[in-house]
Amino acid sequence: MKMLGDLRKWAMDPHPQTTILWLYGPAGAGKSAIMQTLAGQLQDAGRLCGCFFFKRGHATHGNGKTVFATLAYQLALNIPWLRMPISEAVESNPSVVALSLESQMQKLIFEPCTPHGGRDPLAIIIDGLDECDSHDVQQQILRAIRNASAHLTIPLRFFIASRPEPHIRESFEDIRKYLRDEFLRIHSEHRTTANIPLPWPSRDVLEQLVKNSSGYVIYASTIIKFIDDKSYLPTERLAVVQDPTSAGSESAFDTLDQLYITILASAPRQSQFIPILGAIIHLDLTAGQTDLFFALKTGETQLLLKGLHSVLSVPQDNEDRIRSHHASFVDFLKNPGRSGNFSVGTLNRRIGLARPLLQFHAGLMQRKGIFILSRSISFIVSFPPSDAVAELFPLIGSINPDYIFAKCQLRYDHFSAIVSWLKNTPSAPIDLIQLWEGYAFMFFIDTMVSTNAMISNDRLGQPDPSFNRSVSPSPELLRILISAWFLNRRLWELPTKLDGSQNNHKQLIPVLLGT
Repeated sequence: MKMLGDLRKWAMDPHPQTTILWLYGPAGAGKSAIMQTLAGQLQDAGRLCGCFFFKRGHATHGNGKTVFATLAYQLALNIPWLRMPISEAVESNPSVVALSLESQMQKLIFEPCTPHGGRDPLAIIIDGLDECDSHDVQQQILRAIRNASAHLTIPLRFFIASRPEPHIRESFEDIRKYLRDEFLRIHSEHRTTANIPLPWPSRDVLEQLVKNSSGYVIYASTIIKFIDDKSYLPTERLAVVQDPTSAGSESAFDTLDQLYITILASAPRQSQFIPILGAIIHLDLTAGQTDLFFALKTGETQLLLKGLHSVLSVPQDNEDRIRSHHASFVDFLKNPGRSGNFSVGTLNRRIGLARPLLQFHAGLMQRKGIFILSRSISFIVSFPPSDAVAELFPLIGSINPDYIFAKCQLRYDHFSAIVSWLKNTPSAPIDLIQLWEGYAFMFFIDTMVSTNAMISNDRLGQPDPSFNRSVSPSPELLRILISAWFLNRRLWELPTKLDGSQNNHKQLIPVLLGT
């Protein structure tokens, strides 16, 4: 009864130090009995939102790959304010239930819950984790929960009960406590920190370091060794660690970087897998998408990355995205000062990736339908606005409008982002800027019509601060709008429907913009 009281109190604490509680004990100690009783008590209190009780050998209750989809379904059923965001997550990507466990946790639970961090805490109970079908899946479940819970921004409390198996105990190794204790030691040993108030560093900084560690002790121990160097001010060294792009950050991760370089240098076919790493890091691709993007034989990406399984998670089904095991590996690859020839963050390599990407969206490989334009736009606008990107302008201008409007789930901010980026790039052609402004305006009008909004003179004006044109409803524009209504077509469909000419979009745009 005392234990149940402590567990209930923790479940309802609005400001806990952690959002995960591990109840462990040997077989027959009563873990499941406690979890079942606790589930009933929290249900009566209106604080239980989901349960998953593992059972070894069972067709469904032994399969750990269904745990987050099952919990998300329960959340949608039990919590009214989560029903819509979880439903939308599934509708926008029906294949989400087939993604990695970490992706399922992110898309189905963490992202829908994040806007509601201030609500009363809700409990999720996972019992018998050691009876899940494999050690690897057990650790994936714990890593996904830990990475999401590190933010302390979701109103969920996770109860996990299991036997104290070594691999599970290792997964629960408390990186947060290790860092907190080590920073306290550094604070007491360095004379220069005497005037720095405790706690040092702040809770936000500590949580970010915990998140960056992704549960790996090597990251935490590496940065502690760096900050603890008696020849430097600990506060300055911590600032370097916080900004991986700052001068001197390369030495902060010498031990870790050397480990990564050793792993990469020992892998075969380096000239082939470096571009692939760039596509994985910047575009978040699956192995199957990577095969298509680089015109490789089916399964060849998996073979090329076979020697990198210690740093990358490469699913065998070709449909799940390739992920980095460790957040710092991504930072390492993006920083040329740290990764050298293995870097995917240099402008030349990023532009080298952008060329085939834009060619795909222009229609050369459009029939494959394998990439998301919104993600590509985010990648393109991350380039510095300089003359070095001028070679990309013809490709940006040749993106197939049918692909933009019919096959991609864009929002207005995607159009705004690329228009703003083009305007800030000195060598961007005026006609290219106007082309994308026209696309933005088409999207705006079509959105208004599809939502049955009234289109008044002022609504035809500036839909967004970044769209700095005021459009008058000229007779020709009104004729086009009436044609779209009469033919039950969107604006972007009119040119191709009227005469089959893709280039006719460019003739329509000046009318839309009043130029």
